[in-house]
Amino acid sequence: MRDDQVVVDLVLRAREGDAAAWDAIVERYAPLVWGVCGRYGVTGSDADDVAGGVWLRLVERLDTLHEPAALPGWLVRTTQRQCLQLLRARKRQVPVDDPEPGPGGEDDGVDGEMLVAERRHALRTAFAELPARCRELLSMLFAEPPASYAEISAALGLPVGAIGPTRGRCLDRLRRSRALTALQLA
Repeated sequence: MRDDQVVVDLVLRAREGDAAAWDAIVERYAPLVWGVCGRYGVTGSDADDVAGGVWLRLVERLDTLHEPAALPGWLVRTTQRQCLQLLRARKRQVPVDDPEPGPGGEDDGVDGEMLVAERRHALRTAFAELPARCRELLSMLFAEPPASYAEISAALGLPVGAIGPTRGRCLDRLRRSRALTALQLA
């Protein structure tokens, strides 16, 4: 019962913009979010993305949380949904890597080279059609070496917690581009 009152107090203070309350909520419930991610087999940067999405949703929806004491349950359900969404998206991903070597262990000559060139062209075309912000973000994330989330946040003025969800939306948009869709149909 006393724990419920602590949660209610933190939620009410966070609604009023108290940064210390937000920090306390994240510190208190981050292990819960990570634990749910682990149960779904979501680890590493994927878990970072899921957690970032959960905290972003909490920022967006804290005012609509009718029962502040229910925050832990809300975090569990939201994390579960984010994990399932990530896992479903992963199943839908279509690799655009270079084709496998032919049956003799070598490329299939001119046809194989043309296919590789066509795929690369389609990817470049699809990337060029993305909004500038998506191109900047993806370029920083996939650079060698990739920029850290802190560097990306500073360069793009994007909160660290929004980088993963934004990356997901940009990649979804890239996958749905006409250039890549046409290539998959061919």
